[in-house]
Amino acid sequence: MRRGLALFALALLTACTAETPAPAPSGSAQAVRPGDHTLTITVGDKERTFLLHVPASYDPARAVPAVLALHYRPGSGAAMRGLTGLDAKADAEGFLVAYPEGVGGQFNAFDCCGTQDDVGFVKAVAERLVRQWHADADRLFLAGVSNGGDLSFRTAVEAPGVFAAIGVVSGGFAGGRTEAADYRPAAPVSVVTLVGADDPQAAALRTGLDTWRTRLRCTPAPASGAPPSTGTAPPPSAGAAPSPATGTAPPAPAGTGTPPAQPADPAVHRTSTHCQDGSDVDAYVVDGAGHVWFGAASGELKDTTAKVDATRVLWEFFAAHPRRR
Repeated sequence: MRRGLALFALALLTACTAETPAPAPSGSAQAVRPGDHTLTITVGDKERTFLLHVPASYDPARAVPAVLALHYRPGSGAAMRGLTGLDAKADAEGFLVAYPEGVGGQFNAFDCCGTQDDVGFVKAVAERLVRQWHADADRLFLAGVSNGGDLSFRTAVEAPGVFAAIGVVSGGFAGGRTEAADYRPAAPVSVVTLVGADDPQAAALRTGLDTWRTRLRCTPAPASGAPPSTGTAPPPSAGAAPSPATGTAPPAPAGTGTPPAQPADPAVHRTSTHCQDGSDVDAYVVDGAGHVWFGAASGELKDTTAKVDATRVLWEFFAAHPRRR
């Protein structure tokens, strides 16, 4: 009798176990594999979302670079993905690309927008990529356009040591928060910016970048109105000289990586500076262009001039600027 009851209990337990499905993986337990993923993360008491593209070449046993791309206002991660073409670049170069979602389509940057902790959000996404997706902590990069570009600068200052470099398109270091003289990054972070000469915010964005360079004691940028280059790369001692897009990049300042090749268009002007903390600042100004993502063929901030490809410029700058130790 006892043997029969024991067998019956064992059979019942087995049946219940077989019929009870395993719990679905949570966002933090997402399978690590190539493809497109929608993930959630808790920041403070808020659940936040980001999209993640993992290239087919991804090998979880090998650390890979990662780019976080911040959208414009009002925008979304999906809109940023379509605007920039970063997924295709990630597939070609073998890096992860994440698209954090702003609250209500916007980020809390300098003078705009909201009160949510977006610096904490961006930092948490980066940490998640390192911990779960094997991103290389020395090759974390932050890209942003417009409102997302502003948040890139804020994050560089308020989350020091997280990102090796930031790339900012049609955005900048401007607003009340930036006015304090000690508001600057405590750890080196290199910067590349692209601004259209016809962008309504161009003057403020260029002034903000000058402030950044001054606080970091960078090699002075050339004075406004300096004569254009003849197309010959400047000697190493003139690393800050302007060089229109001739197809030949000027030599990098001592201790830096190889700078990105310049687009072959004389309407694209670039200045390169090297800062006392070891970081680099490259700035592109594009004649005849407005508030756009340069090179974008579609999307709300598409570029009709096609004089330079921001996605290519940013990635080449990032690849040349891993964290300096």
